[in-house]
Amino acid sequence: MRAAVVHEFGKPLVIEERPAPEPGPGQVRIRLEASGLCHTDIHAAHGDWPVKPSPPFVPGHEGVGIVEELGEGVTHLKIGQRVAAPWLGRACGRCEHCLSGWETLCESQENTGYGRDGGYAEQMLVWADFAQPVPDGIDPRDAAPLTCAGVTTFKALKVAGVRPAQLVVVSGVGGLGHLAVQYAKIAGATVAAVDVTDAKLEMAAELGADILIDARKEDPAEVLQRHGGAHVALATAADDRAFAAVYGGLRRGGKLVMVGLPADGSIKVPIFETVLKGVSVIGSIVGTRQDLDEVYRLHAAGRTRVIYRTRRLDEVNESIEEVMRGEVSARIVFEM
Repeated sequence: MRAAVVHEFGKPLVIEERPAPEPGPGQVRIRLEASGLCHTDIHAAHGDWPVKPSPPFVPGHEGVGIVEELGEGVTHLKIGQRVAAPWLGRACGRCEHCLSGWETLCESQENTGYGRDGGYAEQMLVWADFAQPVPDGIDPRDAAPLTCAGVTTFKALKVAGVRPAQLVVVSGVGGLGHLAVQYAKIAGATVAAVDVTDAKLEMAAELGADILIDARKEDPAEVLQRHGGAHVALATAADDRAFAAVYGGLRRGGKLVMVGLPADGSIKVPIFETVLKGVSVIGSIVGTRQDLDEVYRLHAAGRTRVIYRTRRLDEVNESIEEVMRGEVSARIVFEM
């Protein structure tokens, strides 16, 4: 099989031939149809974060494909079934977090494309219990971004407790943000979109954003305060300046939900203002298997739209450069 492999942090990925992996007990092998390019894959390939993957490895945690071989003991999946391989590749199922419905916080979790080989390949292994069935009728190129970008923003809005008529600001309208706009609209919120490119702001308007804020020309915090302040700010951009830009736009009792993961990112949180205004700063990490099932069901019902460009796997390095230069409006999806 062909795979795009990280051999050294910060160096181009290498397209190479590898043996097809054999599923062990509790695993399945899938033949990939599509795999999304998430900024997390770039952080993995560059070794940006404190806990680093171990080269050589295959990135990718938005892989969607067809089950072609079952490992011993797998009875709930069948050959020919379409499944996805999300970031949460495996959790222990026994700890406090798993048992209380927060498996994404499991300290023993295994992450796809980070702790084990991911979806930048023609075939991959997936733990059967975490292989997410994709409903019939969903195009695999749609399902791929929903597997991370979709479930991550969907969960963040759940964590924030978004209610109808609230003002929600989405900072960074890219692969995650374009879906966040749609989920906030589904929840009944008034949506403000913040970005620094015309194309992304136009996309946000097309997807239903009510207020467009061009951070090149105006201060997002000032604009939001003119509208009474945001109940929820969802920061999705991999740039810590985008987090700070909307923190000041929160109303009393507002919530800043951190979703994007800029390398070495940090923001200054003023204690006095945060306490007096009752502001919350919250981290939200991907979503559970149940959250992803709900994301797929919304899409199958025609409630969401995924915007993407397709590329071949051997264009992986050029695609990463496009994302780094900010030239991609939403998602890149590799077709296998």
